[in-house]
Amino acid sequence: MDLQLLGPVEATRDGARIALSGTKTHTVLAALLLARGRVVPDTRLSRLLWDGRPPVTMNAQLHTYVSRLRKLLEPEVVLERRSPGYAIRTGESRLDIVEYERLDRLGRQALQERRYGEAGTLLRDALDLWQGPMLVNVSEHLAQEEVPQWEEGRAATLENRIEADLALGRHQQIVAELTRLVADFPLRERMRAQLMTALYRCGRQADALHVFHEGRSVLAEELGVEPGNGLKAAHEALLRATLDLAPAPGTDSGTPAANGSGAARARRGAGGASASASGSASASGSANAPASAAAPAEMPPFMLPPDTGVAFTGRTRELAALRRLLATAEPRRCLITGMAGMGKTALAVHAAHAARADFPDGQLYADLAGPDGAPKDPRAVLVRFLRALGQEPPESAVHDLEELVRIYRTRTAGRRLLVLLDNAADSAGLAPLLPPGPHCATLVTGHVHLAAATGPHALALGPMSRDESLDLLTKAIGSARTTAEPAAAERLVDACAGLPLALRAAGARLASRPHWSVARLAQRLADERTRLEELSFGELDVAASLAGWLRRTDTESLELLARLSVLGGLPFSAASAATVLGLPVRRAEDLVEGLVDGSFLEPVRAPGALGAAAGDGFRFHPLVLLHVQALPVERPVRAAGSPAAARRVTQVTS
Repeated sequence: MDLQLLGPVEATRDGARIALSGTKTHTVLAALLLARGRVVPDTRLSRLLWDGRPPVTMNAQLHTYVSRLRKLLEPEVVLERRSPGYAIRTGESRLDIVEYERLDRLGRQALQERRYGEAGTLLRDALDLWQGPMLVNVSEHLAQEEVPQWEEGRAATLENRIEADLALGRHQQIVAELTRLVADFPLRERMRAQLMTALYRCGRQADALHVFHEGRSVLAEELGVEPGNGLKAAHEALLRATLDLAPAPGTDSGTPAANGSGAARARRGAGGASASASGSASASGSANAPASAAAPAEMPPFMLPPDTGVAFTGRTRELAALRRLLATAEPRRCLITGMAGMGKTALAVHAAHAARADFPDGQLYADLAGPDGAPKDPRAVLVRFLRALGQEPPESAVHDLEELVRIYRTRTAGRRLLVLLDNAADSAGLAPLLPPGPHCATLVTGHVHLAAATGPHALALGPMSRDESLDLLTKAIGSARTTAEPAAAERLVDACAGLPLALRAAGARLASRPHWSVARLAQRLADERTRLEELSFGELDVAASLAGWLRRTDTESLELLARLSVLGGLPFSAASAATVLGLPVRRAEDLVEGLVDGSFLEPVRAPGALGAAAGDGFRFHPLVLLHVQALPVERPVRAAGSPAAARRVTQVTS
């Protein structure tokens, strides 16, 4: 039996396609095959099939899908129930992703040994296994998780195959293909360098220079970075007129180039510089170009997102604390927490850029949340990190978390690296990514406190002060407008309640409408019923950010927030929360502290907190309160005349 994932999910028996009906059936089969015999928990299948909102009959429906697959695929393929989920055994069946990885590995090995003809054949065979866009008939959630890494691998295979073609003098045959590929992948520097090489060898030096300058502009506009090592080397070789020094063809006898004659070695050495310039391995994990004395030194990885630079405003105290921690703390790890839109990532990125000189061995970055907010598999992140560090993990380790962690820790031991892990959700997914030793530093951002993984150093971001908020607004719209309407500017920043995302959305809206007065937007924000809708401009959307954040929390926390929202925006005590929830004070305090840990509530120390004379209290951020009060859930009605008490009556707010 043949099982196909590199294209539409399909199964064939003796050349005849087996009719698999429905997206959910294809999704279950694909998820099990991608797990390579490991158990796929019911919870993961539920998230892939129903976006984490399974029907009451989830277990029965999962059993139905698996039963259908058993009837269609057995006896060649066996689906087993293994708590807490299902696993698949493919036996002697042919799985295309396994064959693709085998051919790709052999092709890269042949390329490294300069057996270019054999490498080209193997890599073409690997690419021929792709039968169109991958996983087109599975759920959107599975496709979003899996397709990017496989498409990245396919692009790397293409680059390696093209490198073999260039080494064999086939530059004329591949110019058209490379032109299309660079248009499809404008940020892939290795492909761009290969197109420059092919054009130059076809006598089109001006076109090759144009390709370089176009690439430099794209990188600056899209990522805010300069060309990397490989693309710069290709440009320099072009200017030195050495891009035409290709390795001599006819080296695929199986004998490594080092065993050839002195003249052949000399030719290959010159070609090695060219190959390195035209096809040096990218951070995505493609094979390294043939080594040579002229090849440029490996550059340390720089994966940080662009810094906001001079546009970064405020957070002076927090930045100073991060600088001290990165310089002296043991361990050099810090968790930055806060509600959605509080600027955690911007602060971490800014601090990381400021500390770059202290970490000369590189800076690694990963967003640990997928497009749907679900945590990414740490194995995929580790593979990406290892490739950025110049180490291609062996095929046998790609799906083995323990082995990947061992390789990662070995590779980073003793290095002065800075690792930024964005949007961490749990300790289990975070711990494998933490580098060892005293020389590395790690910044982690997230909504939840993860002290078990990150250690004692944590920085809880709260709202910006009024002065900081005014500075941020001024940078967005210009000092002339805030100076002309100081009172309106203060009302506007007060409505944004110190939330950087809200301030940026308001500033962007005013900047795009120079005919608006500040007072006009401040007046629109004065209406609490529509304030969240007003704080939106393009991708800067406060309501959407809060909704996505709260959607990823558990139902119990949402219910607690909804019930506590009747206490309003003033600070309240644990005793007040106990009255609203109808629970003992200690139990209510534990629940509310859990909401604080998740950044849903803010801790305050203020005299006169609702229901107490003085002491520790809690409160909603004003914009979170507006969002929670609009949720269609049941909540108690606060008793009239007694802000600390609540009647056991419920109403539905829609």
